[in-house]
Amino acid sequence: MSLLLTALIFNCLFIACFTAPQEHVWTEEVVSYSGFQLWSITPHNKEARDWLWKIRCDYELDVWKESRSGNSTMDLLIPPDFQTELKLRLTDAKIPYVVTISDVQTVINNANSNVTISDKISKAQGHKMDWSSFHRLIDIYDYLTYLENTYPQIVKLIKIGWSYEGRPLYVVRISSASSPDTNPAIWIDGEIHAREWISSALATYIIHQLVEVDGNAGLWSNVDWYIMPMMNPDGYQFTHTKNRLWRKSRSISGKFCRGVDLNRNFGYKWGGLGAGRIPCSETFRGPAAFSEPETAAVSEFIQSKSTKIKVFLTLHSYGQLILLPWGYSYPAVYPPDYDELLALAKNAASKFVRFKYSVGNTVELLYTASGNSADWAKSIGIKYTYCVELGNIGTYGFVLPPSLILPICEDFFPALKVFADKAATTTN
Repeated sequence: MSLLLTALIFNCLFIACFTAPQEHVWTEEVVSYSGFQLWSITPHNKEARDWLWKIRCDYELDVWKESRSGNSTMDLLIPPDFQTELKLRLTDAKIPYVVTISDVQTVINNANSNVTISDKISKAQGHKMDWSSFHRLIDIYDYLTYLENTYPQIVKLIKIGWSYEGRPLYVVRISSASSPDTNPAIWIDGEIHAREWISSALATYIIHQLVEVDGNAGLWSNVDWYIMPMMNPDGYQFTHTKNRLWRKSRSISGKFCRGVDLNRNFGYKWGGLGAGRIPCSETFRGPAAFSEPETAAVSEFIQSKSTKIKVFLTLHSYGQLILLPWGYSYPAVYPPDYDELLALAKNAASKFVRFKYSVGNTVELLYTASGNSADWAKSIGIKYTYCVELGNIGTYGFVLPPSLILPICEDFFPALKVFADKAATTTN
């Protein structure tokens, strides 16, 4: 089979699947995942992968991780009603699978525990933040305000806009410069996908380390940091109150559906492969590029700093991957300076000890994703742009236990020095 024909078949499967509805009812009720299971399925060849994609489309299953090549696994969320039938079909097809989570709601209940920090400790330190729990939005925003008030010489909290539901969108600037926009800069964002709680936890941990740990002052002595821990506050709030696995924003996107995938709404190659056309799709691209107040505010702010921002990191989960542009085309295409981006990413990845990260092109390691933020950042001239998929590799999927927050954050932080050094020495 020719490469062109293979690509056409894959694209047809991908477009058909990712433009199909996956949320059938617009509901504000609390969603339970009792009885739902996470299956890790290993198709050993292309025919098995294509067959599995058809199964995923026919049953409209939620893909937590794709299988791209070789013996890589696909993680699928399986509702109780389909489990018996799918076990038989996978057995008949001789495709092995493992049930990695036997009851998703049980894991959610254990992971979504209330913050237990005492009022006494909270009053003593001036905030409720720690990194042994996943915190609610108010705790995160209160912590950012606390930092600005406590360290005004280096911290500025910048409100860049409002979410669809009227929540403020904040960027934290950490800088030793007496005048803004004089140093080279690094951008970091988290929580563009609401269910990926570890991304905002890491972003706030990075802020904490830069601001409150004296030994890290050298990281901002000649580099400015722009960090946005919460790009999707509406979706994040919804994951805590109604649906832990909600992914998108909360704008009205159809008669029966809500939300836009903010990481398909950026204005470079918007609307292509891997971006849903139907509002109910989990990857719905939105009615137009930058149609959402969240992406519009972020893009406007970044463009105002684009000549200074040298490194762009957008934090996601899961999979332990550092992904490079471009993400819009299958087969994969690469920017002219791909080798330079790859070398920096491999250097950063070499600093991880506990969690090993793979490095490579977005399409080759993950999937096509037109209109994603890292591609857009690269397209406007930011040289080193990466999407980072944080730990784990599938044991917990999106419902990471709080006990892994600190290990993931502590393991990641040393890699930041690699990016900071590169930002400080990049002139173009």
